[in-house]
Amino acid sequence: MEAYAQYSHAIASLVIFTLIVLFMSPFSALAKAGQGLAPGATPQQDYSDKAYRLNRAYLNGTETLPAFLAVTVAAILLGANPFWVNLLASVALVARVVMLVIHLRGIGKPNSGLRSMAYVGGWACMVILGLMALVAAF
Repeated sequence: MEAYAQYSHAIASLVIFTLIVLFMSPFSALAKAGQGLAPGATPQQDYSDKAYRLNRAYLNGTETLPAFLAVTVAAILLGANPFWVNLLASVALVARVVMLVIHLRGIGKPNSGLRSMAYVGGWACMVILGLMALVAAF
């Protein structure tokens, strides 16, 4: 396990983001149940509705988590530069947390604005991690 010790921040970022998504699941379900929605149902698209925002934040996390895991684990396993892998994974995590707070608080507009900038920041980190993994593979 010493081989992966140099990637501790990246690994911690993966675990923290996974725990956040897992933690959000029951709260999203409870918010939807509070509106009388069946499990798996989606609240009406109304950004002023807290249940809708919570559900969107949860779904956003579940949509992003597989890509984040894939590129970060690939970069680690292929031995990409630990400094950059740790930095990019940590920044991606911060961007996701910022986006989560924006969603839950209903800050800004449903489209564009601060939420979109946080999304693009995290997305860019993941793209760079993926490219780093490809470079390390060849």
